[in-house]
Amino acid sequence: MIEERFDAIVIGAGMAGNAAAHAMASRGLKVLQIERGEYPGSKNVQGAILYAEMVEKIIPNFREEAPLERHLVEQRFWMMGERSHTGLQYRNDDFNEDRPNRYTIIRSQFDRWFSKEVQSQGAIVICETTVTELVSDAYGKVIGVRTDRAGGTIFADVVVLCEGVNGLLGARAGLRASPRPEHVALAVKEMHFLPRETIEARFNLHGDEGVVIEAAGVISKGMTGMGFVYTNKESVSVGMGCLVSDFAANKDTPYGLLEAFKNHPSIKPLLEGSEVKEYAAHLIPEGGYKTIPELFGDGWVVCGDAAQLNNAIHREGSNLALTSGRLAGEAVFQIKSRRDAMTKQNLALYKKLLDDSFVMKDLKKYKDMPALLHANSQNYFLAYPQLVSRAMENFLRVDGTPKIDKEKATIAAFVKQRKWSGLFGDAWRLARAWR
Repeated sequence: MIEERFDAIVIGAGMAGNAAAHAMASRGLKVLQIERGEYPGSKNVQGAILYAEMVEKIIPNFREEAPLERHLVEQRFWMMGERSHTGLQYRNDDFNEDRPNRYTIIRSQFDRWFSKEVQSQGAIVICETTVTELVSDAYGKVIGVRTDRAGGTIFADVVVLCEGVNGLLGARAGLRASPRPEHVALAVKEMHFLPRETIEARFNLHGDEGVVIEAAGVISKGMTGMGFVYTNKESVSVGMGCLVSDFAANKDTPYGLLEAFKNHPSIKPLLEGSEVKEYAAHLIPEGGYKTIPELFGDGWVVCGDAAQLNNAIHREGSNLALTSGRLAGEAVFQIKSRRDAMTKQNLALYKKLLDDSFVMKDLKKYKDMPALLHANSQNYFLAYPQLVSRAMENFLRVDGTPKIDKEKATIAAFVKQRKWSGLFGDAWRLARAWR
């Protein structure tokens, strides 16, 4: 296959893999990047949110050529009832700045562009190739990889694993355990195509402005999960995701939840007349700080989703992937610059850089939140949204019933479901986990 030796081999060409490969190749290292898809991004048809500052640290002028969709000026949080939603909305015209902070993107397009930037820095990228195993020497140090192509072993000083949350290489090599079902969400997504002017009218947008809707409540049937809507230039990304363990226990299907979400009275008018052209499923790490595996060893480091680096509470993933990949590349470069070996002791520099960044600080702060939401999902994602919807309807419906009677009815609903004391307990636990 390839007989030369590399400074680094990067496995995967998603956000983390491209960031790592670019960070090393742009500093003059000899990098090979291996992607099993037909091309980088071929497995990522869905829309996503891109965080500009993290990309700027890798490609400062990315806005000039990157395939960006809309810059986000508005965020909507919806608590869903059966036929209602209670919303919190934030819109700020300051987000219409020269260098916007967040964008919607279509991953298949962005990842492909990102890979070309990696190649322009001198990295070799080969696609439609699966790495079948990591190769170690007699002392257990990773020294290269084997692939499904003929040609034997490809050698490198270090292997950077960016294979995604369900990647098998690290698990097969004993570097990390396979993620547990309660630590991984399965999200299903569709791309609904509409004329640009229709999207802008329905979502109150102008030019390249964009909006994101994140929804939680009865739509997940008491499971830990949520739905979302992202606006692109000529399409709307719609998705629904819940923990894999909840799907297994409840026997609900991801597609069934997505269909119900799309037909909810608050969502259906936004999609009316659209044409669905793409459908995809994607696993997302949700376990948080306590599920992060060992991040480095003799001859290897792991980044992005493969390292469980996802902030489920703030629904952030690509910024953690980009940052972890970049820091891994910078750590490898520093070690190479000192002419040091890629030992576990030296590669601990990657973990130190990560610990000093927002990535670990944010994940550590909310380390108890994922387990808390999962343990009390029937309350947070079903009972409380139902009660909030009933309380709001009682508050707004004017029918001659005395207000005191309506207030009593609302309290009675809490008491009937035995949620009144539970509400305070859950609120206290949330506050403790959030602090």
